[in-house]
Amino acid sequence: MTHFSTFGIDAALCRRVLSVALGRGADDADLYFEHSGSTSVALSDGKVNRASTHVDLGVGVRVVVGDQVGYAYTEELTEASMVEAARVAAEIAAGNKHVSPVALTERRLADRYHADIPWEGVDLETRVRLVRDWEQRAFARDSRIIRVETSLGDSFRHVLVVRPDGRMVYDYQPMTRGWVVCTGKDGDKRESSSANLAQRAGLEFYDEARVSRMCHKAVDDTLLLFEAAPAPSGEMTVVLGAGSSGILLHEAIGHGLEADFNRKGISIFADRVGQRIAPKGVTVVDDGTIPNARGTINNDDEGNEAQRTVLVEDGILRGFLHDEISARHYGVSPTGSGRRESFRHVVLPRMRSTYMESGTHSPEEIIGSVSRGIYCADFANGQVQIGAGDFAFYVRRGYLIEDGKLTRPIKDVNLIGNGPDVLATIEMVGNDLKIDEGGWTCGKDGQSVPVSQGMPTVKVSKLSVGGASA
Repeated sequence: MTHFSTFGIDAALCRRVLSVALGRGADDADLYFEHSGSTSVALSDGKVNRASTHVDLGVGVRVVVGDQVGYAYTEELTEASMVEAARVAAEIAAGNKHVSPVALTERRLADRYHADIPWEGVDLETRVRLVRDWEQRAFARDSRIIRVETSLGDSFRHVLVVRPDGRMVYDYQPMTRGWVVCTGKDGDKRESSSANLAQRAGLEFYDEARVSRMCHKAVDDTLLLFEAAPAPSGEMTVVLGAGSSGILLHEAIGHGLEADFNRKGISIFADRVGQRIAPKGVTVVDDGTIPNARGTINNDDEGNEAQRTVLVEDGILRGFLHDEISARHYGVSPTGSGRRESFRHVVLPRMRSTYMESGTHSPEEIIGSVSRGIYCADFANGQVQIGAGDFAFYVRRGYLIEDGKLTRPIKDVNLIGNGPDVLATIEMVGNDLKIDEGGWTCGKDGQSVPVSQGMPTVKVSKLSVGGASA
């Protein structure tokens, strides 16, 4: 039996709980067991100002009748508590089918991430040494850095999904994220910037190359802002840099391709499968199989193996991201995209690692084709209206493009536009796809899940740029 045998969970008990969940005529049901732990350490002004550890344990019981979902959970893994949760969920969603659970077989579907040094065995002193080292590296890089904040977060999660068709799918999911925030002072000017790294991995993730890259980027981006001028404003050509520009793809387009929004008729893409929504050469993928990526999953939270899902192929919309409910509605197979924040939450179709595939143009060729425009190097937060795809994004760092060359750095840049329009006005796609290694988290319907995203360098013919100067 799996990790959960420690808590008295076995196949016979799971079948008894599933029988209760299915007892009111459900179409389907599942049990989602979770045992997780997380630790965070933060340092500021040379002192550890936050350290916390959290452990969670419980099971969620989901009962499905058509599009109706009954859900209940318990933090007590006793048979009485689990049976009561199953009864409550069955009361919420009742039907007229007669489904009984078959013999259960444990399996693990894939092994796309591994912690060589699991976080469960790392002591607090080791974590503190890490964040102190990052602080000292940042201070040592330039004397204009006057304040450094560092933090380390790590977690583990054991998951077991049990289905009436006999599946018992187990997964162990490590995660970590390091963060460095720098404040610099140059004369009367003060600027701040940050860098972070994240991956499904253990302590071994923080090797010399990665740590140096994170600390140097946080310092160098801060110092660059001293040279940066306010961005121009108006409609102009925009070049999206490889990597973190994927946040625009994720928010302005990716959410609109999650099947629940389309099933409910909310998304602008609802009736456009098979139609051209982007120029030739534009292929958009959501991939749960990239080794060790933050958004990667071995199996989704319904027990389906994660996969690489092509959403837009050479400009043609091919389909959506499906959980079991939306897949039944559309008569297709699930895409391994059913995700939930924890055992306290219902399953939703969610992105994993969303990116645009590489094209044929070099970044230099793309920049060289622009007579006047801006280059976006690093994105931060944004706001998106899922239905229409309208968005506003803040660009932390960029450059003017003048006569085919990057010139002065710019800051305080806002991009305003529409996701489908951006897709339609892509003119060139670079050959330099980069999956951003930052610690991105996606929110939807009150749930947060870890994700990754990426982009090659992309030229968009026109976007509205909001800056401080014309």
